[in-house]
Amino acid sequence: METILTVNCGSSSLKFALYSLELEQLLLGNVTDGYTEIGDERHEHGAVTMKEAAAEVVRVLQARSYDVRIIGHRIVQGGEKHFDPVILDDGVLQSLKELVPLAPLHIPPSLDVIHALQEAFPAVKQVGCFDTAFHQHMPFEARHYPLPRALWKEGVIHYGFHGLSYESIMQQLQPLSPGNRVIIAHLGNGASLAAIQEGRSVDTTMGMTPIGGLMMSTRAGDLDPGVLLYLLEEKGMTGSELSRMLNKSSGLKAVSEESGDVQQLLEQEDKHPQAAEAILMFCYHVRKNIGALAAVLGGVDTLVFTGGIGEHAATIRSRICKGLEFLGIVINVMANEEKAKIISANESTVTVRVMKTNEELMIAQHTQTFI
Repeated sequence: METILTVNCGSSSLKFALYSLELEQLLLGNVTDGYTEIGDERHEHGAVTMKEAAAEVVRVLQARSYDVRIIGHRIVQGGEKHFDPVILDDGVLQSLKELVPLAPLHIPPSLDVIHALQEAFPAVKQVGCFDTAFHQHMPFEARHYPLPRALWKEGVIHYGFHGLSYESIMQQLQPLSPGNRVIIAHLGNGASLAAIQEGRSVDTTMGMTPIGGLMMSTRAGDLDPGVLLYLLEEKGMTGSELSRMLNKSSGLKAVSEESGDVQQLLEQEDKHPQAAEAILMFCYHVRKNIGALAAVLGGVDTLVFTGGIGEHAATIRSRICKGLEFLGIVINVMANEEKAKIISANESTVTVRVMKTNEELMIAQHTQTFI
């Protein structure tokens, strides 16, 4: 059977899926932490680098005798050159290398995977789908930083990320009459919020890079720029040390001094004050930013929780929404605990939903058009 292979390359894991040419999902897998997960199956593997993870994906496909017709990739950053999905030819790959400073943890692994799949499937076209594309029409005041305009021309602007996830949620919301003012909370190891008006992104919390915006699992989110100057000038940190701290050693992990995993922190918060403080801070930052985006929209009709934390952590959803009653957001405690699709109370003027995003399907849809 001819298939579409989709590849969703993170900074430390490689998600993949297979679809028929009619977009029926045939296979869903993830290569991470020494394991390959396919559906409910879990197997150990020796892959450490992204190239080795790609080789593991090829092994899985060959073992099942699937005929890959075309490959679609989620590419985190498209800069100001790439918005629409595009064939990944030599020219596009070269332009992606030039964008590495804007997503240093994400683009290099993606390029490694693209090259590995080129070697495995030399006759198969590969397509790039850009996570920044969804936000390309943000208005001037949201799209630009108050910095010298010359820097804007060099690409120092507000891009936003998680676009394929937001696109997936909006596609699912369309027949549900969500209203014109939607806030989506994509909460996972990487976390962001987006304000969407009449189907179009008007603001989002992540900025020029995926480090910005909300506090995340191991990422700092937004900081006073003076903090960074202090660390560089007074503490003598190098750029690479600062990058490592902001990306890998901040966020929930830093505040808890234990872990960046929300579920683990919730289990520990009764006994470990730092774990409780990390959860408290995370919910505070999400709640504060929901309020800010509601101001951008002039109110909110629908609030959606998605991503690993957004979908599965009822306690986090409840704590985020506590205090947002002035916006018309009221949670039905039982519906929230029972993982209902709609968790808002009858008196809530805002519909609060829990939805599963499907980035892989969005990649497959975009890629299908190139067949």
